[in-house]
Amino acid sequence: MTLLVPEARPCYGLLLVQDLPPRDTSARMTRAHCRSAVGPRVGTLASLGLTLFLSLTAHCSRYQAKGFPQGELDIAGADHWARVKTSLLQDFWCQPASQLPQEHLSALIRCLATQRVSLKAWQLSCLANLATWRGLQGDFRLHPPDLLLFYNLSQVREADCRAFTHRAAQGNTELLANLPDQRMTLRHIALACLGAPHLQLSASDLELLGVLVCDMQASSIVTSDPHVLQNLLRCPRLTAAQSVALNSLLASGRTQLGPPSSWNLKGLQALGSLTTYISPHVWAQVPEAVGLDFFHRVVAACRAGQLSQHDARHFVTNFLESKAKLASWRPKRGAGWPCTHGNITAATLRDNLFLVHYDCAQLQSCLGGPVLRANLDPLLQHPLPAECQRVIKAKLAQVYPQGIPEDQLRLITSLVYLFSRTEIGQWNITSMDTVVALLASDVALENQTEAVLQKFLDQNGTVTSALLVAIGGSRLCWMSPQQIQTIQPSEFRLAGVLDISSCPQSQKDVLFAKAREAFHNTRSTADYYRFMRPYLGGAPVEELQHLAQANVSMDIDTFTNLNPRVLQSLSVSNVTTLLGQNVGDLQKARSHPTVSSWLRSLSSLARDQLGLDASHPGPSPSYAASRPPSITHPTLHLASTSGLPENYTSAPIAGSPPVHLGFLPLSVALPSGLLWLLLRRTSLSPVGAAHGAPGPWPVQTVLPQGDQTHRHHMQETGGC
Repeated sequence: MTLLVPEARPCYGLLLVQDLPPRDTSARMTRAHCRSAVGPRVGTLASLGLTLFLSLTAHCSRYQAKGFPQGELDIAGADHWARVKTSLLQDFWCQPASQLPQEHLSALIRCLATQRVSLKAWQLSCLANLATWRGLQGDFRLHPPDLLLFYNLSQVREADCRAFTHRAAQGNTELLANLPDQRMTLRHIALACLGAPHLQLSASDLELLGVLVCDMQASSIVTSDPHVLQNLLRCPRLTAAQSVALNSLLASGRTQLGPPSSWNLKGLQALGSLTTYISPHVWAQVPEAVGLDFFHRVVAACRAGQLSQHDARHFVTNFLESKAKLASWRPKRGAGWPCTHGNITAATLRDNLFLVHYDCAQLQSCLGGPVLRANLDPLLQHPLPAECQRVIKAKLAQVYPQGIPEDQLRLITSLVYLFSRTEIGQWNITSMDTVVALLASDVALENQTEAVLQKFLDQNGTVTSALLVAIGGSRLCWMSPQQIQTIQPSEFRLAGVLDISSCPQSQKDVLFAKAREAFHNTRSTADYYRFMRPYLGGAPVEELQHLAQANVSMDIDTFTNLNPRVLQSLSVSNVTTLLGQNVGDLQKARSHPTVSSWLRSLSSLARDQLGLDASHPGPSPSYAASRPPSITHPTLHLASTSGLPENYTSAPIAGSPPVHLGFLPLSVALPSGLLWLLLRRTSLSPVGAAHGAPGPWPVQTVLPQGDQTHRHHMQETGGC
């Protein structure tokens, strides 16, 4: 193996070197196979086909390595390595990064920005603290917008207020779900940047506020400049009050679209996902031809998998209610309701305006059993309103009185939530593909999840790592304790990180025990904590006390997901040691139910020591008052790991690990901090890529100017 080492001159970038030729397929092992070969210690150490060689410094415009003339790197190869870099950076872990020199850490953060790497809240919170303590927060203009959301807002200078707010407002505020006080403070600072109280937000105000408008009162939507639509496009969802305000603004005709009676297709396309919130009253005012044209396009996108059924169904339901009296859209249960639109055929179902021509009552009367059996898939590709879904379910019961065949089960994902445990008990589920099809979406509920899995297990099925990754961690929340116990520890390890934060506490307790069974043989405290972190919501007090002694520096996002009752048993000393360098984040989450309940259990003296008040009303609207009090961070020290798994080593989590002999040449080439970052890369990533919801809204949306400015800035600064 030949390592390509950068020249000694200052070069700042991320250099990735392949140690085997691309055509050498013998070394192309999957990550899961590598892990199964050498056990839970694995990760990068087990990857024989690829050495990820990191050289993080402050800035370099191009790679220069021995064996490659400067500027002559293969373009396709560069694209490949860019993807690998992004994957590696997504596995960011704070402890090894804390060992990087300041200039290397700065380069790492800029790489995250230029590569547009999406990190999780638990990664961003500790990275923000690390950057602040290294004096890097002042370079916020070159940092990822998501990272700015987690910065110490008391250190934002008033002269930088507008620039900081504008950049932070390009981030994803949903990442602050567990930091309610930080989110509120950010909003207050943003409003303070505007100066005197504004009765109406201007276009320039809205450009500054960006996504922060999503947290504003609904009344602000009606009184703001019509450019507020650009801000609302970036909201992950609107509240009921915001939806009403949006419809009021659209109906007023004050937007660039004009009154609904003058809308055209281009204007509706500009509204993008906001069209899902348009009320039947407003749709009734839109010219019929324009509305039908848009309806056709939305359904076509949904059937092609480019738009989620949930969003499309919301739009379709509102649109159809505007075109007919509500009573006509409810299936008539009386016998003899006539089919007045002609029998439904395969050709009928290919029409994207099918739901306009056939309401739910006509669907019941005009859809025959043979057509349903032969065309179930194209029928369910349409975003059927809930009442129409119930019609289809009833007809399936008539067509298949002994239970729906397994090949048809794979097509009814959108209907699963309608079936009872008894009805699911009639199904025959023998294939993992069937389980994935039924449970891969978010429509199946608790009873359906447990019942579907049980039918699979009854047919000698097993819950494998691939199945766990395919259906997602949230499904673990709805499995019975007995079903969880059937999962082999090896499969649990191979599944990687599973998000169980939405599980009820009783289920978190069960999953913690299963995770500890899977990872108790992990060799080091650092690896043990990394693998167990997603499951610590079910940890008992003894486990948390041991982790505190081991200097894990738990992030605030993980802390807020701990068992509140267990947390009551932890002293101030336990918590400050457990959080370590992240203890200051208690200020950002003091209104979170888990944190506030713990604070209320403390004496006033203990809260004073933390600089926190359990009854704190929240940030003041003024800029100055929004600054949280500073918190003294405890000195970190090594502590005994007694009580942790017997094969733990006492190596410090934030230090350099023992060097694997097989990697000695690499250890010589790299500084210890960089070697730690390499060796500590997340080793239990999920098998296969995770897939989100179906593609984006199919029509062109109007992006806020802030996004365009950010995109231009990224092009100027270049890659890392």
